Amino acid sequence: MTDSGELDPQRPNTELLLRAYASGIFPMVDPRKRRIEYFSPDPRAVIPLERFHVPRSLARVRAKRPFEIRSDTVFEGVMRACAEPRAGRTETWLDERLIAAYVELHAHGFAHSVEAFREGRLVGGLYGVHIGAAFFGESMFSRLEIGGTDASKLCLVELVERLRAGGFELLDTQFSTPHLARFGCVEIPRERYLALLEIAIRRRGEWSSGG
Repeated sequence: MTDSGELDPQRPNTELLLRAYASGIFPMVDPRKRRIEYFSPDPRAVIPLERFHVPRSLARVRAKRPFEIRSDTVFEGVMRACAEPRAGRTETWLDERLIAAYVELHAHGFAHSVEAFREGRLVGGLYGVHIGAAFFGESMFSRLEIGGTDASKLCLVELVERLRAGGFELLDTQFSTPHLARFGCVEIPRERYLALLEIAIRRRGEWSSGG
């Protein structure tokens, strides 16, 4: 909060983030300005849970059970891995302010992670925010150099299975990518997204943590 008691967008906390997500808004750091910016893109990308598609090649990999999949055991570790600069990029949209804010959300049960381990090492994962029957996917990673090939993809498959089992209705991915499109991600007008969001956050989705 500011000295006047108002919520400070540059120092987000649980209350501010819950208000933002419930309104269809999410934060990202502008690394050049070192400011937290807030976005509500039009169109918005979602993965319809009933139309989620697992590519055949990935299904074959999954059948071999290459990873131990867990949830909510190393939430902050997943966030920090997602914050690491990617190949060809030196900047990241996460900083310590956002990491602290999402860790606080997680402590209150509003954020979750799905994690892939290989030989006891974290090799991939994803995390996101949970309000009602809506899940907002934030970021994912795979550590290819230590055997994490396909780890984030299999975490996404696990995520969707958990959302379906828990009665979730909306999986928001914010933006679409060719990678997500393979799983059934589509773009919809923001107005349509906000209508779906309003319904989903008023309903109840159950998240089951652990292995």
